[in-house]
Amino acid sequence: MTETHQRSISPKTGEWRDLNRYYWPWALIAPMLPLISVGIVFGLQWWAPGASQVAWWSGPLFLYVVVPVADRIVVPFDENPPEDLVESLEADFWYRGCVYAFIPMQFFGIGLSSYLLTADDLSWLGLENGLSLASKIGVALTIGLVGGIGINTAHELGHKKVEYEQWLSRIVLAQSFYGHFYVEHNRGHHVRVATPEDPASSRLGETLWQFYPRSVLGGFRSGWALERDRLHRDGKRTFSFSNANLTAWLMSLALWGALVAVFGLELLPFLVLQAVYGISLLEAVNYLEHYGLLRRTKENGRYERCTPEHSWNSDYAVSDIFLYHLQRHSDHHANPTRRYQVLRSMPESPQLPAGYAPLILVSYFPFLWRALMDERVVAHYDGDLRRSNIQPAKREKYLAKYPVPSN
Repeated sequence: MTETHQRSISPKTGEWRDLNRYYWPWALIAPMLPLISVGIVFGLQWWAPGASQVAWWSGPLFLYVVVPVADRIVVPFDENPPEDLVESLEADFWYRGCVYAFIPMQFFGIGLSSYLLTADDLSWLGLENGLSLASKIGVALTIGLVGGIGINTAHELGHKKVEYEQWLSRIVLAQSFYGHFYVEHNRGHHVRVATPEDPASSRLGETLWQFYPRSVLGGFRSGWALERDRLHRDGKRTFSFSNANLTAWLMSLALWGALVAVFGLELLPFLVLQAVYGISLLEAVNYLEHYGLLRRTKENGRYERCTPEHSWNSDYAVSDIFLYHLQRHSDHHANPTRRYQVLRSMPESPQLPAGYAPLILVSYFPFLWRALMDERVVAHYDGDLRRSNIQPAKREKYLAKYPVPSN
């Protein structure tokens, strides 16, 4: 029994207890960041008005500084719930409520940020005029972070069998204009994961900057084709309200149109910026999750079933809290409809050296990423990179650098 498991046993009742239960609301700090920024600016105006402008960049600071530092301070959490408690944990509305609460906070943050980005008079904040361009970019990136984490919230909701949660998923995706993710992720990525055919599975030797356009464009094409084919099988027209992609994009048009109508056309470039940043965060996470991993091809030409060895896992607790256990990625692929609170840490899965938040920053620098991750891919396949998913243009280079070990 691990030390964490020992602490999970109640000394009074002897029963297992979820140590994370009352940490999940901390995930709601993310959608509150625009409001937190306002509070910090208002407070700092009294004694450090110049420094207060940094607060508008609270999103990037939170992602690249606060969470990585906290990840190193807080003990990693690898405790799994007992299987006999899974049903009761999934039925516990507390966990679902922590996800649902993200949605109104997200849309409040969009409204507040839109006001801040277009207001000419912010004297109540101690500012003579509106925000400077640098501060506006900070606000846009901060709400973009909320949208990026919102895509993960949509991911949690979109995998569920409850119809209203599937609709909530598309509503959350409206901010980032990435509604086709609902279709492509569920019916594309989960089928083709860890294969060369999957645009959302990164390859050994592929940089984030090569992966990003491949995943974005490939995901769009795949999502459209999947929904078109489904509708044709059902005898329905592609261009109809039965098309989940179109209804999701219409939600984005309605949201963006309403915001521009209220706050003015000058808001539009910042809506685009926040969407691009939010999408880039999703794709950076995609890049981390399956880097270099490959499912074997069976004799019949089909790929083997996805197993825990085809996803990188991470037990760093703080990143995991803000992403609803997304870092327990192997169990998610094995059991996509499991709610986040019962996802398990798989000891047989390859392990990332840090949480997602710091690794997103590392992935921006290909030489750092290769230095950190390539040897881990090699070790995962016992030196035989023929078993890995290699960037085609670099296949010969990698196989020459890491020759197959002789038995």
